[in-house]
Amino acid sequence: MKDNKKPLTDRRNFLISSAAAAGLALYPGTFLFAQNTASATPSAPQNAPASAPRPDALKPELVREFVIAAHGNLEKTKAMLAETPRLLNATWDWGGGDFEMAIGGAGHMGRRDIALFLISQGGRFDLFVAAMLGRLDVVKPMLAAFPYLADSKGPHGIPLMVHAQKGGQDAAEVAAFLEGLKSKSA
Repeated sequence: MKDNKKPLTDRRNFLISSAAAAGLALYPGTFLFAQNTASATPSAPQNAPASAPRPDALKPELVREFVIAAHGNLEKTKAMLAETPRLLNATWDWGGGDFEMAIGGAGHMGRRDIALFLISQGGRFDLFVAAMLGRLDVVKPMLAAFPYLADSKGPHGIPLMVHAQKGGQDAAEVAAFLEGLKSKSA
């Protein structure tokens, strides 16, 4: 029995050594010159490639003004975004966990024009904005995959149904779909 263990150990050592050698050959910088960057950039992922330093944070007053503008003022939203493009997905904290992006404000105010403008600029949109825009093709599969999202709340605790209602005639199909979900669960 002892003789059988020796070749197994030798094979295991050979395989481990071969894998280590292959790793060194393929990724020499990773093993020989790797640096711990966790202390230098605590918010950067460990495996993220080195990049230019992050710009300074946006001024909170500017973010707040932009989010407020997107609730109802397309021209101001466009002007502010043209001047400071990093505002696009900036989030304002109203307090108590009530975070809102400009597109979220447009969503619960039924401002289709502002929401579509922000999307055209690369803005992130979510289920609530999709409901306001009348995008049943987005809302229906999301709720099929995650049914409890029908009861989730958007900015300021505003329900999904209210977003659909704010979309008016363009979102009537989504509102009817959501109403149908309510009657099925009752």
